Amino acid sequence: MATRIILNGTSYHGKGAIAEIVTEIKTRGFKKAFVCSDPDLVKFGVTAKVTDLLKAAKVRFELYSNIKPNPTIENVKSGVAAFKKAKADCIIAIGGGSSMDTAKAIGIIITNPKFANVRSLEGAAPTKNPSVPILAVPTTAGTAAEVTINYVITDTERNRKFVCVDPHDIPVVAFVDPDMMSSMPKGLTAATGMDALTHAIEGYITKGAAPITDMLHIAAIKMIAENLRAAVKNDPKGREGMALGQYVAGMGFSNVGLGIVHAMAHPLSAYYDTPHGVACAIMLPIGMKYNAKFSGTKYRDIAIAMGVKGVEKMTQAQYRKAAIAAVEKLSEDVGIPKTVAALKETDIDFLAKSAFADACRSGNPRDTSVEEITELYKSLL
Repeated sequence: MATRIILNGTSYHGKGAIAEIVTEIKTRGFKKAFVCSDPDLVKFGVTAKVTDLLKAAKVRFELYSNIKPNPTIENVKSGVAAFKKAKADCIIAIGGGSSMDTAKAIGIIITNPKFANVRSLEGAAPTKNPSVPILAVPTTAGTAAEVTINYVITDTERNRKFVCVDPHDIPVVAFVDPDMMSSMPKGLTAATGMDALTHAIEGYITKGAAPITDMLHIAAIKMIAENLRAAVKNDPKGREGMALGQYVAGMGFSNVGLGIVHAMAHPLSAYYDTPHGVACAIMLPIGMKYNAKFSGTKYRDIAIAMGVKGVEKMTQAQYRKAAIAAVEKLSEDVGIPKTVAALKETDIDFLAKSAFADACRSGNPRDTSVEEITELYKSLL
């Protein structure tokens, strides 16, 4: 079966990458930008690193910051109205997954208005037109939303997240500048970094895995394992390594899918407002144990990429255990909790059904059920 690979048309990487944003805007003939960025980034001057460039170049723009962590249907709808009022012709998304996901949903609805209720975008929605052109500036090293065809929206009325997969939403340009990530606090750096590791590991073992994405995922696992601890300490080399590692993971998983870890993390985020990266980090070792016997020899490669020594002398059982232990150690070293404190046994039935319905679940290498997912959640108690 053929593997479809969709990536940005253009991307810039390294210190100072955002300086190219004005060049791209002018080269592409855009007249007015709609800037999507979350309130904290605006408050602490991170967004201004980009908007100051726009001001200096006399590029017109409107700022939209009604964006929450785990962005909601309401955030998207109000953003669509604001975009129409602004009469912009491109979107600049500045932030982590929340800003990027909101921007993608807005851009898709503007060009595909029949999906204005937002819920109809769930899954692989049959949109016809490419999004409003999006220029993406990530400020976290984790979601890789700047290079993926995915976005996630929270339905607060139904206490659930839904995943949207649409080739029409990928940003036309990505500016992956580690300087934009230097103000991330330790906790956010750790959580987004573990999200990136989850992308790489799930993408490597997913049912849709392919040779071209396998290369990307193994490279990403190695870069993340080598750089996340340093990035949490705000070491510039660690920041730069994580900026590239998470992007490479995104190049892979966006094209082949994820699995049960993300399927189970989404309900935890929606129901308890647990940060997505934290939920992924907590679920990753559990999901790896569940999938171990269904992943062939791939845990050997994961163990080596994670920096485990002596793998060549290990049995299959030993290297599988070593790969999981290395993931657990990295998570512990960067300060991720081992469980979701708010989790209640009475909530698990709802969580398990939500996880089973999640679009990521079908990519898991091991076929599962609501009953098995229930037991996995119970292991957190």
